[in-house]
Formats: sequence, C-alpha cells, structure tokens
Amino acid sequence: MDANEILDYCLAKKGVTESFPFDNETLVLKVDTKMFLLMGLERQPLAINVKTDPEWSAELREKYPQITGAYHMNKTHWNSVTADGLKRDLIFKLIDHSYDLVFQSLTKKAQNAVNSL
Repeated sequence: MDANEILDYCLAKKGVTESFPFDNETLVLKVDTKMFLLMGLERQPLAINVKTDPEWSAELREKYPQITGAYHMNKTHWNSVTADGLKRDLIFKLIDHSYDLVFQSLTKKAQNAVNSL
C-alpha cells in the first residue's frame, strides 16, 4: 500500500480536503474543518495517524505491533499505523472509522453541508 492509494481512498469520501498546515511533508486530510488522517509523505515505511475509539485503540495496540499511540497527539484517541505488515482491508477500516468518528463530531449543519456535496 502506498500514499497515493490512501490519498485516493480518502478523497473519494464526501467533504474531504487535503492540506499541509504543519510542514511540506505532513499531509492532513479533513472532513469539513476537522482532521481525520495525517500522513508523513517522506516517512518510510509509510505510516498514518487516524482517530480511533479508545476501547478499540487498546485492542488494536495489543494485537498489532504496527499500531501505537500517535506521536504529538492525544494517544487516547489517535493511533499511528505503520502500513507494513497490515492487511489493506484493516487500513481502510481504520480510515473509515476515523472519518466516521470525526464526521459524527461535526455540527448537524456541517454534516448536512457535507452530505449535500
């Protein structure tokens, strides 16, 4: 799995935008105005940060050594996921989960705006 495949998957979702608010290497994907995924484009192996339900985070971290608390982020809610050795279905499931969590945190007005796109 590569960065372009993850980017294409994310951009196919409603209301997703991409930006580089921190530096020229860290791609941030947002739904409306809220981050749901960060990806270091220069990092090898490829890794992403995604938001995850705290209970599921604990399970994931126990089961997969590639999933850890995200650096410089709230480790209760954010995980760093190294793509090497993980099935693409799991990575896509984590991306979907992060998007859904962030979408649900939007105001109803913002949700309606995203859904109308």
